[in-house]
Amino acid sequence: MIINGRDILVEIRSVNHRYYEYNSRVPRTYNYIDEKLKALLKSGISRGKVDVSVSINNIEGRDTEIAINKGVAEGYVKALRGVADELCVADDLTLSNLIRLPDVFIVQKTPDDEDEIWNDVSTVANEALEHFVKMRETEGEKMRNDVLSKADFIVEMVGRVEELSPKTVESYRDRLYKKLSEVLEGKDIDQQRILTEAAVFAEKIAVDEETVRLRSHISQLRELVNSDETIGRKLDFIVQEMNREVNTIGSKAQDLNITKIVVDMKAELEKIREQIQNIE
Repeated sequence: MIINGRDILVEIRSVNHRYYEYNSRVPRTYNYIDEKLKALLKSGISRGKVDVSVSINNIEGRDTEIAINKGVAEGYVKALRGVADELCVADDLTLSNLIRLPDVFIVQKTPDDEDEIWNDVSTVANEALEHFVKMRETEGEKMRNDVLSKADFIVEMVGRVEELSPKTVESYRDRLYKKLSEVLEGKDIDQQRILTEAAVFAEKIAVDEETVRLRSHISQLRELVNSDETIGRKLDFIVQEMNREVNTIGSKAQDLNITKIVVDMKAELEKIREQIQNIE
């Protein structure tokens, strides 16, 4: 952006971090704006490793003053006219001739108006900050929707586990009955024994408590993701608890289909963990 004859560029980059950490690249001659810039960015960025780069280029020669070195010019005029008289040549000295001679001009850098420069830089920085915040909000919304989508998938898989688990017990009871029939070869089968064995098996593979807790954790995850509070550590804890329940389901599973579902759930949890691991 060009303001008051200066081409000013402010670039802001950031990665997730627990605290507000500021790093800058500001031209050495403008170091006096650094602390103000740090405070300005902190007003809109509560946390993250923030890298800001500032470039300030003067245009239209506004940072220079040009003056005539009268002493040098007078010396040139006196010397040239003296030579002209001595050599009896025409005095055709003009101003255009004179200004071509060395050191006639004095070029000086004008002092910086620090208040004006800061006002100009802050204008550009505020605009850059506004774009940065909007971009971060957009990225946050994408992450939120993605996490919620993965949570929906896990809930769907929990439902499949709850559906398949009773069938696993039925399948075990049928296999047990068939096996006993083969062993006893037509003799009377102790139905009570089959029911008892099936009950013991059902107790062993029961995942009702795990699925209930898993649904509760997913509900908490949704609430956190949709809240405005700082959620990084809480989300990380919930994902760990979800992973623990899924692992327990996997260890109890006596069914290949449930095992496959557990693998799918763990894969989605890992993706969520990777997304939130740097959020605090």
